[in-house]
Amino acid sequence: MSSETESTPQTGRLARRATILRFLFRYRKSGVFNGLALDASLEEDDVAEEGSPERFADELEAMGPTFVKLGQMLSTRPDLVPPEYAAALERMQENVAPIPYDRVREQVEDALGIRISKAFASFDETPLGCASLAQVHRATLRDGREVAVKVQRPGVAQQLLSDLELLRGVTDAADRMTELGRHVRFSEWLAEFSRSLMAELDYVAEAENLERFRQHLLPFNRLWVPAPIWDYTSKRVLTMELAQGTRVDQITGLRRTEESMTPLAEELLRGYLDQIFVHGEIHADPHPGNLRVTDDGRLAIFDLGMVANVPPRQRDRLLKLLFAAVDGRGEQVAEESISLGVRLDDYDEPRYLREVGQLISRYSAHQASMSEGRVVLELVRIATQCGLRTAPELSLLGKTLLNLDTVCHALAPGLDTQRLVEDQLQHVMRARLRKSLSSPNLASEMMEVQALMRDGPRKVSDILSLVAENRLQMRVTGLEESRLMENLQKIANRISVGVITAALIMASSLMMRVSTPHTIWGYPVVALVLFLVGVMLGCGIVVSSLLSDHRARKREEAGPR
Repeated sequence: MSSETESTPQTGRLARRATILRFLFRYRKSGVFNGLALDASLEEDDVAEEGSPERFADELEAMGPTFVKLGQMLSTRPDLVPPEYAAALERMQENVAPIPYDRVREQVEDALGIRISKAFASFDETPLGCASLAQVHRATLRDGREVAVKVQRPGVAQQLLSDLELLRGVTDAADRMTELGRHVRFSEWLAEFSRSLMAELDYVAEAENLERFRQHLLPFNRLWVPAPIWDYTSKRVLTMELAQGTRVDQITGLRRTEESMTPLAEELLRGYLDQIFVHGEIHADPHPGNLRVTDDGRLAIFDLGMVANVPPRQRDRLLKLLFAAVDGRGEQVAEESISLGVRLDDYDEPRYLREVGQLISRYSAHQASMSEGRVVLELVRIATQCGLRTAPELSLLGKTLLNLDTVCHALAPGLDTQRLVEDQLQHVMRARLRKSLSSPNLASEMMEVQALMRDGPRKVSDILSLVAENRLQMRVTGLEESRLMENLQKIANRISVGVITAALIMASSLMMRVSTPHTIWGYPVVALVLFLVGVMLGCGIVVSSLLSDHRARKREEAGPR
């Protein structure tokens, strides 16, 4: 009985793995996940023919929450999926049946440690919305405030962890065995995806994101972020102020005529650019479903589970890249993207510079039809084709800008986003300059100058003393792991094997003249065996030289940091 119980989870994992592999195999010729090595046990007869982009998105939805989120992330990677598939993934909706109210009540009471009837004056059993990871209910606190309660689906975390473990095995194999895997590094991308997905399951972290965004967007009066209710929030339950209003993509033309939405669109774009380049946080999912126009004319922003942090130096380069793009300077766009990426062995710099220059020229000439987000995502696609692996933050920036462009177009179709982006980037640069001149930064810089002035003369004196006494030495670290040492060892091994091969052949030729009762085909057994071993070793050296010596090892070169 125990063995059957233990085998059931393993059987389920094997079935799930087979489902994933069949899915990947079905779309092997579509340009999505191209070149993945699948199990030989899966024959072509076991899978259907390649489907359409819409079917691809539908099948991802049917495979569960992990793959719904995977599809949303893939829509930000034009270097991994063709344009028609990315468009289908962008439209992908999470049409999930609600979980029964009894299970919701159990989840809330278990997370908060109190009966739901005591915690809330009222709790609506019908959810406001359902998604693959959670569903949201309207409730009223004891003090009369209306709130939204986000409840995580029971068991969803365990399913995500299991699926991610299976996908990790597939991506590791792809990185080792396929050219595309070596270029893209599926395993690194999956690790980034796993971190963001696990963070999205932590509602305490999302509540902190709400609090931070609320503080950062205070200068923008038309933007409103609901405040979390900390006493009613835990890792699996998030309670926040209720954001009531109309989705931005459901604003009618009549309302836009009666009430101008242009100030809302302008403040949203300015606020998000400020958030990215001043505070270093990218909300990766500002799509229309996460934004509401309230009755008092403000724009409510919520669902801040997917937030990526950008280090200061990387933030500087992203800012320079975007500023150069809107200013039409293609060469600087290419330079900044190169510094953000990793140059692979087949990196084609002349082609990359040429295609990036053409892209920025098209953007400058057709501003009405090309958004900034589309330009950044196209930049990622060109980089991959030219052998440059870009930073994941660049794709996130492109996806965020593309979502913001969609929202701004829904609110104010005639808005000149390029002019607005350029104006706000100048404001951001001034804000960053003021921040660099703040008291803590100036104090830090002065401490470094003080340390240089204190230690500099002594270090110069030590160097001059070593030079005068002829004792100056330079040590190169990492030589034992370098390609030079590897090639030297290869040469030494070849020479050793060559000497042994020659010795075996010479010894066998001398022993051929020795008479012995043990012979094969008239030759002494020992001499013949030594001769055959020498011939095999010699053939091995020749084959190894022909197959591998003319190809250099794959190398990667990061841009200047």
